[in-house]
Amino acid sequence: MTSPAEPIAITRGEAYNVHYYIKKDPMKIGAFELIEPLPELREPHALAMLRPWIDVGSVGTLALSRLESHLQAQELGKLAKPGMFFDFTRYRPTLTSRDGKREVTVPNSFVRYARRASGPDFVFLHLLEPHMFGEDYTDSVVELFKALGIKRYFLAGAMYDAVPHTRPLLVTGSISGVSIQHILGASKVEQSTYEGPTTINYLVGQKASALGIENSSLIAHLPQYAQLDEDFSGAARVLEIIAAIYALPKSIIDYKRGEEQYRELSLAVASNPRLKPMIKQLEQTYDARAQAQPGPPQTKLSAELEGFLREMGEKLDGGGSEPKT
Repeated sequence: MTSPAEPIAITRGEAYNVHYYIKKDPMKIGAFELIEPLPELREPHALAMLRPWIDVGSVGTLALSRLESHLQAQELGKLAKPGMFFDFTRYRPTLTSRDGKREVTVPNSFVRYARRASGPDFVFLHLLEPHMFGEDYTDSVVELFKALGIKRYFLAGAMYDAVPHTRPLLVTGSISGVSIQHILGASKVEQSTYEGPTTINYLVGQKASALGIENSSLIAHLPQYAQLDEDFSGAARVLEIIAAIYALPKSIIDYKRGEEQYRELSLAVASNPRLKPMIKQLEQTYDARAQAQPGPPQTKLSAELEGFLREMGEKLDGGGSEPKT
């Protein structure tokens, strides 16, 4: 074990506006450098968000930040050389002035932790999706799990979907492939049926499962036509379910800001002659899905609505998915 050292810099939390200290000669685990000594954690669960792939509306970022604030999470580490995995022409470094000095903030993935009086302790992972050496990146996350004794990997976030903002947000999720509805009571969570392009970070869950670590997910489905930078309703919905799973106080959930956002959205929609009939059809499809048996929705969307949603998706794929700096 190394002896304590004076902190050498204050570094902004790389795209998340969190400040933390890194000591000299930190412990290396995979591609991560961690502050020593490592904390003693009780049956820890890793709660992760992944930007930008599954963090639309910054839902994962908002939810984890809220939990970290409530539990007074502490910094644990970050990637030693983020340039091994990230293209800095896509995740842009930022230049700021602090006390008359110019500082460069480099985008990174970082780790925090929190101890709890009861139940499992938490390790929080703020992950950026890698542009290269993805297998090495995922291996390093799994090495981190082994070093910290992680018992469950829980990915939380959001994706866009053909759903209306006028209905309760749909959520899909599971724990090691099994529905978590039985532990949630009235909180409706569906089993994911998604098939298609995914992230290389999906390997983290597969490799964790191979090690006997529970692989879990919780994904809110947000209205594609809204595309809010920060969707507080989505964050509240995810936090609502996490609070139910881990017996956390409901005071961590901020419903008010989301309700205000969606109320303003309703006013904007009411004056938009193109959106108004489309949202009515989305409501009909949502209601039919809610009344049907579990599985993909059977109601077919109109060609006009499908075209509109496809147009919105193409705008996202065309460059709107990278983190803003």
